[in-house]
Amino acid sequence: MAVVIALHVTDEAATDFLSVYNPAVRAIRARLPFLPLPTFTFGVWLTGLVLGILLLLALTPLAFRRARWIVWASLPLSVLMFSNGLGHIAGSFYLGRLMPGVYSAPLLLLASAYLFRQAWAQLRGNTPGT
Repeated sequence: MAVVIALHVTDEAATDFLSVYNPAVRAIRARLPFLPLPTFTFGVWLTGLVLGILLLLALTPLAFRRARWIVWASLPLSVLMFSNGLGHIAGSFYLGRLMPGVYSAPLLLLASAYLFRQAWAQLRGNTPGT
């Protein structure tokens, strides 16, 4: 999952994701000022994501050892990343153009669905074959 997220961040960075994200956040905040949605500069955005990916990579050995807390943590991560992939694809259809990050969105869908399936099975005590 960490590698797919890294590919997705690379896709977003290469296709100027923030040029879509920041104006969308400003428009949302204008209508719903109580929502604490941040805008980002490229450096802050990329640094935060790189640090997050490095953390996921550092935790990968625990995931392969099936540490229970990592298995539990992988469920919301998989849901979040599945939603992220769907958002890029749905946004592309809605706006009638390819959104930044849409090229890697199918990989996010596949990897997050697989992660969710594996984690759920592990928690239920019947890990499917890998």
